[in-house]
Amino acid sequence: MKKILPILALAFSSAAWAQTGELWFNFGESLLQNAGIGTDQISPLGGPVNGATANDVSLTNDWRFSFRFGFNQGDHFGHEIQYAYNRTQLDYKVPEVVEGVTEPSKSGMAIHQGGYNFLYYLGTGSDRKIRPFVTAGINFDTFIPPGSSLYGGGSTKFGANFGAGVKIHIKGIWAARLDGREYVSGKPSFGYPLNSGALWQTEVSAGVGVGF
Repeated sequence: MKKILPILALAFSSAAWAQTGELWFNFGESLLQNAGIGTDQISPLGGPVNGATANDVSLTNDWRFSFRFGFNQGDHFGHEIQYAYNRTQLDYKVPEVVEGVTEPSKSGMAIHQGGYNFLYYLGTGSDRKIRPFVTAGINFDTFIPPGSSLYGGGSTKFGANFGAGVKIHIKGIWAARLDGREYVSGKPSFGYPLNSGALWQTEVSAGVGVGF
């Protein structure tokens, strides 16, 4: 019996990783492209002043973290749902002057992101140590401007994403992963004129997870 128990424990730990469920925590960078969301240079009549551009107010690159729950369906197919918190800033190219005092040109804000992704594993079984994959999915982004909260004042946009990554089994139930994804969505509507086009976001992240 003493010999059998360690064998069963080892078998269970290996099987636990090969089972259907996975829970992940990722941390990395959020890199934004076409990030201008309009202009704050507005005339008394309500429209943009001469010389105003769509990049007078823009969003900046910053860090992000995410939680992902994965469900594997056989050797090659998987599904994931995720929540991600992205930090960014509103960057005002023309700082506002109030009573002779120049206001800060940047204000911190958040992007809350949720979504679903389909994963296709490239030529590897669920019990392999290294599992590269490609992925595509749908997402929504809720942009929370400075001074607002998730429960009011935000702007929600829907979009899609695609990318690739690799999962690496470390030991027992533990694993690591690397992800690179490209997201596209509408730009937040904060009332700025000249707001148009799509916002692109690149995720570069690494994570740790458990299988069960």
